Amino acid sequence: MLDPYKRTALRSMLTHIQIRDFAIIDAVELELEPGLTVLTGETGAGKSILVDALLLATGGRAGSEVVRHGADRAEVTATFAVGGNRAVSAWFADQELDCDGECVLRRVIASDGRSRAYVNGQTIAIQALRQLGEALVDVHGQMEYQSLMKRSAQRQLLDNFGAHEPLVDATTSAWRALKSLRNERDAALASSQDRVARLELLRYHVAELKALDLKPGEAAELATERQRVAQSGRLAQGAHEMLQLLREADEGNAETAITKALNSARALLPVDERLQPITKLLEESLIGVREAAASLRQYQDTLDADPARQEWLEQRLAALESIARKHRIETAELLDLQTRLNLELQQLENIGTTLEGMEAALQKVEQAFLQQAQQLSNARIVTAKKLSEQVSSLMQGLGMPGGRFVIEVRARAESSEQGLDDVEFMVSANPGQPPQPLAKIASGGELSRISLAVQVAAVASVQQPCLVFDEVDAGVGGGVAEIVGRQLRALSEASDKAQSRNQVLCVTHLPQVAAQAHAHVRVAKLTDGKTTRTALHRLTDNERIEEIARMLGGLSITDKAREHAAEMLRDSATPAVKSAAGKKTSKKVR
Repeated sequence: MLDPYKRTALRSMLTHIQIRDFAIIDAVELELEPGLTVLTGETGAGKSILVDALLLATGGRAGSEVVRHGADRAEVTATFAVGGNRAVSAWFADQELDCDGECVLRRVIASDGRSRAYVNGQTIAIQALRQLGEALVDVHGQMEYQSLMKRSAQRQLLDNFGAHEPLVDATTSAWRALKSLRNERDAALASSQDRVARLELLRYHVAELKALDLKPGEAAELATERQRVAQSGRLAQGAHEMLQLLREADEGNAETAITKALNSARALLPVDERLQPITKLLEESLIGVREAAASLRQYQDTLDADPARQEWLEQRLAALESIARKHRIETAELLDLQTRLNLELQQLENIGTTLEGMEAALQKVEQAFLQQAQQLSNARIVTAKKLSEQVSSLMQGLGMPGGRFVIEVRARAESSEQGLDDVEFMVSANPGQPPQPLAKIASGGELSRISLAVQVAAVASVQQPCLVFDEVDAGVGGGVAEIVGRQLRALSEASDKAQSRNQVLCVTHLPQVAAQAHAHVRVAKLTDGKTTRTALHRLTDNERIEEIARMLGGLSITDKAREHAAEMLRDSATPAVKSAAGKKTSKKVR
């Protein structure tokens, strides 16, 4: 199963999404770019519908309820630029599909609940689509499935953060060698437990086969001879008839006819030399007929029935067939059976020596695995402390004063190819509370902010897919909201200036977060009194000021609110705002 935290998974970016007849959306398209993109709108406008649609496109579960009222089906198409994403390339190779740097996911839900999924135009199973989706998008929301909740993802994130890949690979190789040798030892041990009975049986079978003294190909030869003996009368009759036709009939036999023809040819040859070739052919034919007749007489002599030979044949074949039936094989396979049983007999006779050698080798391989796995465990413990401190520090500024993040590295009950450890993320959201597993955190807002803190701490070491945060700022405001916005923006900025930005999508209701975005999309609910639909619009610079002013509150948008909004945008150093004010540089949603 693919995992978005695998170090080999390079950056993936959602470039385009098209939604038709989904929930209250009739038809929208949105083009997206790297960086932080926020989606804002009035309460109830359907800001999270885009996230829901993206989840559907990447393999999420859905039924007929997602189809817009009155429509036959809902359809979502998401296009990703995947570039050198090795995890995606591996998925396409496993599915034997083509991928040339672009991945197009299409999901269709019929009004009766039936679902179909396509990848680059090819039909694909939902489970396979879900695996691909995990390498393309990582959604962090209050209600949605989050990869960070998986123990395997937690362990891999820790290993990626600490650059443990060489240690993990070496541990995995050592484990596989150990497992292979254990399987061989167990098989040999199982054989040794019924060794006495098996040895007795094998010796009996080998002696029985050896007594047959069977030669290669003998069974087939004997079967052919038995068939010939059984048909000896028919064969003798046929030979007699052929001899009559060739030579022994009183009149009209072949030898007499050819002889007459040859004499005539020889008589005419002095008159016309062109008869020379014909004369030669007749001479050769006469020789052939005489030789065939002589051979037939010899063949007749071999057909004389030998009762003793026939009886021996039947007894020999009966013995071969009896043993073949006992082993449920064909008589032609008896020699191969004898070879196999001989080999097993030798192995069982030497099983004591073999087991001693295996146990000695097993101890060495097991010791090598434990040493390698212990190195990995030590590295994980050091890295866990470092990452725990960084995430805890980030949590302080995300509206969780006194919160603690602890990564526990515990010994497993049984070792595995991942080493000797269970890794679990533990969190204490409030002062005085003992850390609990991340999966048990009750508040969705807290969980989203913790996920954000982990992502920000790990962004330098983890190659991110497209990150989506749904209401990550729930339950915060004021200065904390601004910090959340800055962290989201930081998450979207590549640590290497030579690289393009990461892609972060965020559904938010806070102006402090919206002001930090590189791009801003407004979600609006439109109605004509009969039907209601959701529309998306990518905002220009001036439109952003109006939207953030609206988000700052109040029944009406005042000039003071607009000034405050413009100041927030200037302070965020958003490139679009720093360009000529009011210049419409952004693309409209089609």
